[in-house]
Amino acid sequence: MSLDLTEMSRKDLLQLQKDVEKALKDAEQRERSEALKAVEKAAAEYGFSLDEVLSAPAKVVVRKTKAVAKYRNPENHDETWSGRGRKPHWVHTAISNGVDISDLEI
Repeated sequence: MSLDLTEMSRKDLLQLQKDVEKALKDAEQRERSEALKAVEKAAAEYGFSLDEVLSAPAKVVVRKTKAVAKYRNPENHDETWSGRGRKPHWVHTAISNGVDISDLEI
């Protein structure tokens, strides 16, 4: 299908534009309807209705609490370490100076 737009009047072009916009809306609605049917079919294959799938509870996000401090810097009591993750610089310094890590426990 090929239209020669150069031969059409302004009025005809505006009408064509309105017709195309309506056809696009109709096509979108038709595709949405087809998509809905496909989703309902997919849910049914697993033994669920679409309402059951959509009303399923959302995944609960569990926020981790900060780990409790297990070690304290003897030179600065504000510096603590839970024993998880990388060792802070003050722990490395203490160990290299011969301090046993158990001496740093709170």
